[in-house]
Amino acid sequence: MRTVGVEEELLLVDPDSGEPKALSTAVLTRAVQDDPGQDLFQLELFGQMLELATHPHTDMAELGAEIVRSRKEAARVAGEVGCAVAALATCPIPVTGALTADDRYRWMARRYGIATQDWLVCGCHAHVAVDSDEEGVAVLDRLRPWLPVVRALSANSPYWQGRDTGYASFRSRLWSRGPSAGPTELFGSPAGYHRQVADMLASGVILDHGMVYFDARLSVKYPTVEIRVADVCLRAETTVLVAALVRALVETAARDWRAGRPPAGHSVSLLRLAAWHAARSGLEGELLDPATMLPRPAPEVVRALLEHTGEALSDSGDTALAEEAVGELLDRGTGAREQRGVLERVGSLREVVTECVRHTQG
Repeated sequence: MRTVGVEEELLLVDPDSGEPKALSTAVLTRAVQDDPGQDLFQLELFGQMLELATHPHTDMAELGAEIVRSRKEAARVAGEVGCAVAALATCPIPVTGALTADDRYRWMARRYGIATQDWLVCGCHAHVAVDSDEEGVAVLDRLRPWLPVVRALSANSPYWQGRDTGYASFRSRLWSRGPSAGPTELFGSPAGYHRQVADMLASGVILDHGMVYFDARLSVKYPTVEIRVADVCLRAETTVLVAALVRALVETAARDWRAGRPPAGHSVSLLRLAAWHAARSGLEGELLDPATMLPRPAPEVVRALLEHTGEALSDSGDTALAEEAVGELLDRGTGAREQRGVLERVGSLREVVTECVRHTQG
Protein backbone atom coordinates (compact mmCIF):
# COMPACT_ATOMS: atom_id res chain seq x y z
CA MET A 1 0.00 0.00 0.00
CA ARG A 2 1.29 3.47 -0.85
CA THR A 3 2.39 5.68 1.99
CA VAL A 4 1.19 9.25 2.36
CA GLY A 5 2.47 12.06 4.56
CA VAL A 6 1.45 15.69 4.85
CA GLU A 7 3.08 19.04 5.48
CA GLU A 8 0.92 21.70 7.12
CA GLU A 9 1.76 25.40 7.34
CA LEU A 10 0.28 27.12 10.39
CA LEU A 11 -0.14 30.79 11.24
CA LEU A 12 1.45 32.11 14.46
CA VAL A 13 -0.79 34.61 16.23
CA ASP A 14 -1.32 36.37 19.53
CA PRO A 15 -3.66 34.09 21.50
CA ASP A 16 -5.81 36.98 22.72
CA SER A 17 -5.88 39.53 19.90
CA GLY A 18 -5.38 37.25 16.92
CA GLU A 19 -2.61 39.52 15.67
CA PRO A 20 0.03 37.58 13.64
CA LYS A 21 3.39 37.28 15.41
CA ALA A 22 6.75 36.71 13.71
CA LEU A 23 8.01 34.18 16.23
CA SER A 24 8.77 31.10 14.10
CA THR A 25 12.51 31.23 14.89
CA ALA A 26 11.76 31.40 18.61
CA VAL A 27 9.32 28.50 18.31
CA LEU A 28 11.83 26.37 16.42
CA THR A 29 14.61 27.25 18.88
CA ARG A 30 12.41 26.22 21.80
CA ALA A 31 11.45 22.96 20.06
CA VAL A 32 15.13 22.12 19.49
CA GLN A 33 15.90 22.89 23.14
CA ASP A 34 13.22 20.41 24.16
CA ASP A 35 14.34 17.80 21.62
CA PRO A 36 17.65 18.39 19.79
CA GLY A 37 16.77 15.71 17.24
CA GLN A 38 13.30 17.04 16.43
CA ASP A 39 12.26 16.96 12.77
CA LEU A 40 8.65 18.05 13.18
CA PHE A 41 8.93 21.82 12.66
CA GLN A 42 10.56 23.92 9.95
CA LEU A 43 10.78 27.64 9.18
CA GLU A 44 8.90 29.11 6.25
CA LEU A 45 9.11 32.23 4.08
CA PHE A 46 7.70 34.51 6.78
CA GLY A 47 8.23 34.60 10.52
CA GLN A 48 4.47 34.43 11.12
CA MET A 49 4.40 30.90 9.65
CA LEU A 50 5.48 27.52 11.00
CA GLU A 51 5.55 24.27 9.02
CA LEU A 52 5.01 20.84 10.50
CA ALA A 53 5.57 17.57 8.66
CA THR A 54 4.24 14.12 9.48
CA HIS A 55 5.94 10.81 8.87
CA PRO A 56 4.68 8.68 5.96
CA HIS A 57 1.79 6.36 6.84
CA THR A 58 -0.25 3.63 5.21
CA ASP A 59 -3.05 3.80 7.79
CA MET A 60 -5.24 6.89 7.78
CA ALA A 61 -6.12 6.58 11.47
CA GLU A 62 -2.43 6.68 12.32
CA LEU A 63 -1.89 9.66 10.06
CA GLY A 64 -4.82 11.47 11.67
CA ALA A 65 -3.48 10.77 15.14
CA GLU A 66 -0.08 12.17 14.19
CA ILE A 67 -1.63 15.31 12.72
CA VAL A 68 -3.57 15.92 15.94
CA ARG A 69 -0.47 15.27 18.07
CA SER A 70 1.65 17.53 15.89
CA ARG A 71 -0.84 20.39 16.07
CA LYS A 72 -1.02 20.05 19.85
CA GLU A 73 2.78 20.00 20.08
CA ALA A 74 2.97 23.10 17.88
CA ALA A 75 0.44 24.80 20.16
CA ARG A 76 2.43 23.80 23.24
CA VAL A 77 5.77 25.08 21.97
CA ALA A 78 4.24 28.23 20.53
CA GLY A 79 2.55 28.91 23.85
CA GLU A 80 5.89 28.78 25.62
CA VAL A 81 7.18 31.70 23.52
CA GLY A 82 3.99 33.74 23.73
CA CYS A 83 1.91 32.86 20.68
CA ALA A 84 -0.63 30.35 19.39
CA VAL A 85 -1.10 28.40 16.16
CA ALA A 86 -4.04 28.73 13.78
CA ALA A 87 -4.80 26.53 10.78
CA LEU A 88 -5.74 29.46 8.57
CA ALA A 89 -4.70 29.54 4.92
CA THR A 90 -4.77 33.35 4.89
CA CYS A 91 -4.78 35.78 7.79
CA PRO A 92 -8.21 37.44 8.11
CA ILE A 93 -6.84 40.64 9.67
CA PRO A 94 -4.32 43.00 8.02
CA VAL A 95 -0.74 41.78 8.21
CA THR A 96 2.66 42.59 6.75
CA GLY A 97 4.94 39.62 6.38
CA ALA A 98 8.24 39.60 8.30
CA LEU A 99 10.69 37.81 6.01
CA THR A 100 12.62 34.94 7.61
CA ALA A 101 16.38 35.61 7.69
CA ASP A 102 17.53 33.24 4.95
CA ASP A 103 19.54 33.86 1.78
CA ARG A 104 17.06 31.96 -0.37
CA TYR A 105 14.10 33.95 0.95
CA ARG A 106 16.00 37.23 0.49
CA TRP A 107 16.62 36.25 -3.13
CA MET A 108 12.88 35.66 -3.60
CA ALA A 109 12.03 39.04 -2.09
CA ARG A 110 14.49 40.82 -4.40
CA ARG A 111 13.45 38.87 -7.47
CA TYR A 112 9.67 38.98 -7.07
CA GLY A 113 9.28 42.32 -5.33
CA ILE A 114 6.01 43.27 -3.72
CA ALA A 115 4.35 40.07 -4.93
CA THR A 116 6.37 38.20 -2.30
CA GLN A 117 4.24 39.78 0.43
CA ASP A 118 1.21 38.00 -1.02
CA TRP A 119 2.76 34.64 -0.14
CA LEU A 120 2.08 34.88 3.58
CA VAL A 121 -0.33 32.01 3.01
CA CYS A 122 -0.55 28.52 4.48
CA GLY A 123 -1.02 25.38 2.43
CA CYS A 124 -1.18 21.63 2.96
CA HIS A 125 1.07 19.46 0.80
CA ALA A 126 0.56 15.70 0.51
CA HIS A 127 3.39 13.34 -0.45
CA VAL A 128 2.32 10.00 -1.94
CA ALA A 129 4.86 7.27 -2.66
CA VAL A 130 5.57 6.21 -6.25
CA ASP A 131 7.81 3.43 -7.53
CA SER A 132 9.77 5.45 -10.08
CA ASP A 133 9.97 8.70 -12.01
CA GLU A 134 8.20 6.91 -14.86
CA GLU A 135 5.24 6.05 -12.66
CA GLY A 136 5.38 9.48 -11.01
CA VAL A 137 5.15 11.42 -14.27
CA ALA A 138 2.39 9.13 -15.53
CA VAL A 139 0.50 9.95 -12.31
CA LEU A 140 1.09 13.70 -12.67
CA ASP A 141 -0.34 13.62 -16.19
CA ARG A 142 -3.49 11.84 -15.00
CA LEU A 143 -4.11 13.82 -11.79
CA ARG A 144 -4.52 17.19 -13.47
CA PRO A 145 -8.31 17.52 -13.90
CA TRP A 146 -9.06 16.26 -10.36
CA LEU A 147 -6.83 18.66 -8.45
CA PRO A 148 -9.35 21.55 -8.45
CA VAL A 149 -11.80 19.28 -6.62
CA VAL A 150 -9.20 18.68 -3.90
CA ARG A 151 -8.73 22.44 -3.69
CA ALA A 152 -12.47 22.96 -3.25
CA LEU A 153 -12.66 20.40 -0.43
CA SER A 154 -9.85 22.11 1.49
CA ALA A 155 -10.95 25.73 0.91
CA ASN A 156 -10.11 27.72 4.06
CA SER A 157 -9.15 31.26 3.08
CA PRO A 158 -12.09 33.61 2.52
CA TYR A 159 -10.51 36.69 4.15
CA TRP A 160 -7.43 38.70 3.23
CA GLN A 161 -6.16 41.98 4.67
CA GLY A 162 -9.34 42.61 6.61
CA ARG A 163 -11.81 41.98 3.78
CA ASP A 164 -14.03 39.17 2.55
CA THR A 165 -12.53 38.32 -0.81
CA GLY A 166 -15.59 36.58 -2.20
CA TYR A 167 -13.43 33.48 -2.64
CA ALA A 168 -13.42 30.25 -0.67
CA SER A 169 -9.69 29.72 -1.32
CA PHE A 170 -8.09 33.10 -1.87
CA ARG A 171 -4.76 31.57 -0.83
CA SER A 172 -4.62 29.77 -4.15
CA ARG A 173 -5.24 33.00 -6.05
CA LEU A 174 -2.42 34.73 -4.20
CA TRP A 175 -0.10 31.78 -4.71
CA SER A 176 -0.89 31.64 -8.44
CA ARG A 177 0.89 34.98 -8.89
CA GLY A 178 4.19 33.13 -8.67
CA PRO A 179 5.91 32.57 -12.03
CA SER A 180 5.93 28.77 -11.82
CA ALA A 181 2.69 28.10 -9.94
CA GLY A 182 -0.35 26.32 -11.30
CA PRO A 183 -1.45 23.46 -13.54
CA THR A 184 0.89 21.91 -16.08
CA GLU A 185 0.70 20.55 -19.59
CA LEU A 186 1.15 16.83 -20.22
CA PHE A 187 4.77 15.81 -19.69
CA GLY A 188 4.53 12.43 -21.40
CA SER A 189 7.67 10.95 -19.87
CA PRO A 190 10.29 11.53 -17.18
CA ALA A 191 12.53 13.03 -19.85
CA GLY A 192 9.81 15.53 -20.73
CA TYR A 193 9.31 16.47 -17.08
CA HIS A 194 13.00 16.89 -16.29
CA ARG A 195 13.62 18.80 -19.52
CA GLN A 196 10.93 21.32 -18.62
CA VAL A 197 12.31 21.77 -15.11
CA ALA A 198 15.84 22.21 -16.50
CA ASP A 199 14.60 24.84 -18.96
CA MET A 200 12.86 26.71 -16.14
CA LEU A 201 16.00 26.73 -14.02
CA ALA A 202 18.09 27.88 -16.98
CA SER A 203 15.76 30.85 -17.45
CA GLY A 204 16.94 32.37 -14.16
CA VAL A 205 13.38 33.24 -13.18
CA ILE A 206 13.46 30.63 -10.43
CA LEU A 207 16.44 29.83 -8.24
CA ASP A 208 16.21 26.09 -7.58
CA HIS A 209 14.09 22.95 -7.84
CA GLY A 210 12.16 23.96 -4.71
CA MET A 211 10.70 26.90 -6.63
CA VAL A 212 9.05 24.66 -9.23
CA TYR A 213 5.64 25.38 -7.77
CA PHE A 214 3.54 23.11 -9.98
CA ASP A 215 0.17 22.07 -8.54
CA ALA A 216 1.69 18.58 -8.42
CA ARG A 217 5.34 17.67 -8.93
CA LEU A 218 7.96 15.03 -8.36
CA SER A 219 9.57 15.55 -4.97
CA VAL A 220 13.28 16.29 -5.06
CA LYS A 221 13.81 14.87 -1.55
CA TYR A 222 11.58 11.81 -1.48
CA PRO A 223 10.34 9.05 -3.85
CA THR A 224 6.92 10.69 -3.97
CA VAL A 225 4.63 12.89 -5.96
CA GLU A 226 3.80 16.05 -4.03
CA ILE A 227 0.29 17.48 -4.42
CA ARG A 228 0.29 21.16 -3.46
CA VAL A 229 -3.20 22.48 -4.21
CA ALA A 230 -4.85 22.28 -0.78
CA ASP A 231 -5.30 25.07 1.73
CA VAL A 232 -4.21 24.15 5.22
CA CYS A 233 -7.44 22.71 6.60
CA LEU A 234 -9.17 24.14 9.64
CA ARG A 235 -10.00 20.68 10.98
CA ALA A 236 -7.53 17.80 11.19
CA GLU A 237 -10.15 15.37 9.87
CA THR A 238 -10.35 17.35 6.64
CA THR A 239 -6.59 17.00 6.25
CA VAL A 240 -6.99 13.24 6.64
CA LEU A 241 -9.72 13.24 3.98
CA VAL A 242 -7.48 15.14 1.60
CA ALA A 243 -4.66 12.67 2.23
CA ALA A 244 -6.91 9.65 1.66
CA LEU A 245 -8.35 11.05 -1.57
CA VAL A 246 -4.98 12.14 -2.89
CA ARG A 247 -3.50 8.69 -2.27
CA ALA A 248 -6.50 7.13 -4.02
CA LEU A 249 -6.07 9.51 -6.96
CA VAL A 250 -2.41 8.54 -7.27
CA GLU A 251 -3.20 4.82 -7.12
CA THR A 252 -6.03 5.19 -9.65
CA ALA A 253 -3.78 7.16 -12.01
CA ALA A 254 -1.02 4.54 -11.72
CA ARG A 255 -3.48 1.74 -12.50
CA ASP A 256 -4.82 3.64 -15.51
CA TRP A 257 -1.26 4.10 -16.77
CA ARG A 258 -0.41 0.43 -16.36
CA ALA A 259 -3.63 -0.49 -18.16
CA GLY A 260 -2.70 1.74 -21.08
CA ARG A 261 -5.46 4.27 -20.54
CA PRO A 262 -4.30 7.72 -21.71
CA PRO A 263 -4.62 10.89 -19.62
CA ALA A 264 -7.30 13.47 -20.37
CA GLY A 265 -5.99 16.01 -22.83
CA HIS A 266 -7.49 19.14 -21.25
CA SER A 267 -5.54 22.28 -22.05
CA VAL A 268 -3.78 24.28 -19.35
CA SER A 269 -6.20 27.11 -20.12
CA LEU A 270 -9.18 24.94 -19.16
CA LEU A 271 -7.40 23.61 -16.10
CA ARG A 272 -6.75 27.17 -14.97
CA LEU A 273 -10.46 27.92 -15.32
CA ALA A 274 -11.29 24.84 -13.24
CA ALA A 275 -8.76 25.91 -10.60
CA TRP A 276 -10.18 29.43 -10.49
CA HIS A 277 -13.75 28.12 -10.22
CA ALA A 278 -12.81 25.84 -7.31
CA ALA A 279 -11.05 28.69 -5.52
CA ARG A 280 -14.00 31.00 -6.04
CA SER A 281 -16.83 28.77 -4.86
CA GLY A 282 -15.33 25.90 -2.87
CA LEU A 283 -18.21 23.49 -2.32
CA GLU A 284 -20.87 26.18 -2.69
CA GLY A 285 -22.51 26.23 -6.11
CA GLU A 286 -20.74 24.51 -8.99
CA LEU A 287 -17.39 23.08 -10.02
CA LEU A 288 -16.12 22.16 -13.46
CA ASP A 289 -16.58 18.46 -14.10
CA PRO A 290 -13.13 16.87 -14.57
CA ALA A 291 -14.37 14.76 -17.49
CA THR A 292 -16.24 17.40 -19.49
CA MET A 293 -14.94 20.71 -18.07
CA LEU A 294 -18.56 21.87 -17.90
CA PRO A 295 -20.30 23.28 -14.79
CA ARG A 296 -21.92 20.75 -12.46
CA PRO A 297 -23.17 21.03 -8.85
CA ALA A 298 -20.22 20.72 -6.48
CA PRO A 299 -21.66 17.78 -4.47
CA GLU A 300 -22.08 15.81 -7.70
CA VAL A 301 -18.46 16.47 -8.70
CA VAL A 302 -17.25 15.39 -5.26
CA ARG A 303 -19.29 12.19 -5.57
CA ALA A 304 -17.72 11.68 -9.01
CA LEU A 305 -14.31 11.87 -7.33
CA LEU A 306 -15.36 9.14 -4.87
CA GLU A 307 -16.59 7.02 -7.77
CA HIS A 308 -13.43 7.63 -9.81
CA THR A 309 -11.22 6.50 -6.91
CA GLY A 310 -13.64 3.90 -5.57
CA GLU A 311 -11.56 0.81 -6.29
CA ALA A 312 -8.40 2.34 -4.79
CA LEU A 313 -10.30 3.54 -1.71
CA SER A 314 -11.75 0.06 -1.22
CA ASP A 315 -8.40 -1.66 -1.58
CA SER A 316 -6.81 0.64 1.02
CA GLY A 317 -9.74 0.28 3.42
CA ASP A 318 -10.61 3.98 3.19
CA THR A 319 -14.08 3.85 1.60
CA ALA A 320 -16.07 4.34 4.80
CA LEU A 321 -13.70 7.04 6.05
CA ALA A 322 -13.90 8.99 2.79
CA GLU A 323 -17.67 8.70 2.39
CA GLU A 324 -18.35 9.71 5.99
CA ALA A 325 -15.89 12.63 5.89
CA VAL A 326 -17.26 13.88 2.58
CA GLY A 327 -20.82 13.69 3.90
CA GLU A 328 -19.88 15.67 7.00
CA LEU A 329 -17.97 18.24 4.96
CA LEU A 330 -20.85 18.77 2.55
CA ASP A 331 -23.23 19.23 5.51
CA ARG A 332 -20.95 21.43 7.65
CA GLY A 333 -19.19 23.27 4.87
CA THR A 334 -15.53 23.99 4.27
CA GLY A 335 -13.24 25.95 6.55
CA ALA A 336 -14.14 29.03 4.50
CA ARG A 337 -17.82 28.56 5.28
CA GLU A 338 -17.05 27.97 8.96
CA GLN A 339 -14.98 31.16 9.14
CA ARG A 340 -17.81 33.16 7.60
CA GLY A 341 -20.23 31.59 10.07
CA VAL A 342 -18.04 32.73 12.97
CA LEU A 343 -17.98 36.29 11.63
CA GLU A 344 -21.75 36.29 11.32
CA ARG A 345 -22.02 35.28 14.99
CA VAL A 346 -19.37 37.51 16.54
CA GLY A 347 -18.87 40.33 14.03
CA SER A 348 -15.09 40.50 14.43
CA LEU A 349 -12.32 39.12 12.24
CA ARG A 350 -10.03 39.03 15.27
CA GLU A 351 -12.52 36.71 16.95
CA VAL A 352 -12.51 34.61 13.80
CA VAL A 353 -8.76 34.11 14.29
CA THR A 354 -9.05 33.25 17.98
CA GLU A 355 -11.94 30.85 17.31
CA CYS A 356 -9.81 29.11 14.66
CA VAL A 357 -6.98 28.84 17.21
CA ARG A 358 -9.36 26.79 19.36
CA HIS A 359 -10.28 24.57 16.39
CA THR A 360 -6.60 24.04 15.55
CA GLN A 361 -5.66 23.07 19.10
CA GLY A 362 -8.58 20.67 19.39
